Amino acid sequence: MDLGIAGKSALVCASSKGLGFGCAQALAEAGVDLVMNARGAEALENAADAIRARYNVKVQTVAADITSLAGRDAVLAVAQQPDILITNAGGPPPGAWSDWDRDDFLAALEANMLTPIDLMKRLLPSMMSRGWGRVVNITSQSVKAPIAVLGLSNSARAGLTGYVAGTARQVAPHGVTINNLLPGVHDTDRISALDQAASQAQNTSLDQVKKERAKSIPVGRYGLAQEFGKTCAFICSQHAAFMVGQNVLLDGGAVNATL
Repeated sequence: MDLGIAGKSALVCASSKGLGFGCAQALAEAGVDLVMNARGAEALENAADAIRARYNVKVQTVAADITSLAGRDAVLAVAQQPDILITNAGGPPPGAWSDWDRDDFLAALEANMLTPIDLMKRLLPSMMSRGWGRVVNITSQSVKAPIAVLGLSNSARAGLTGYVAGTARQVAPHGVTINNLLPGVHDTDRISALDQAASQAQNTSLDQVKKERAKSIPVGRYGLAQEFGKTCAFICSQHAAFMVGQNVLLDGGAVNATL
């Protein structure tokens, strides 16, 4: 399917690996020029080189912490006025409700709520003036079904979801859509870290943790970054222009809910 976005430009945050890289790959395949961002310069350049070698698109890189103001300034100095924004950042650490204090919540809010909000506020005006734009925020299935050990993430991402719900309806008349993509368990470093923590907490093998987690997913496996990226690219396409303010689960059926 031709997504109709060849020649557009995209800023993809935290895109050196995992879900962000999957999104960058899929957008590049659709003919979109990229600004890729991540904290680690070496991994970022390796990811960019892999995309350059496979797809005929322009790829620029900015190694910076997108969750800091200085990092966002550095990224936007290069990206300037992209047509597409994919927000993404690593989630806060797991724990119990009694583990977290005010500073922990502030850090989570900064990374997973205030950072994407700042990026949207700075980039939406140019999209609106051109009459076209796409924003996809990578959040979490925990927005639909909170995960007890991810209370920091639950809180921050729920706040972002509320912001998007109102903002998306305000910018839609200008040809700009904002939607959230909610990953479940995918084969990424983040999930590997959570599996490792669960293995230690339960005093069981990592393989056993992975098997049990896979059994809890109706499709019986972890998701792939590539299929996540393809879904993201479709939401960015011309075909999804009527999709506004939605929270799209990509979790293999793990969240059992009617709506």
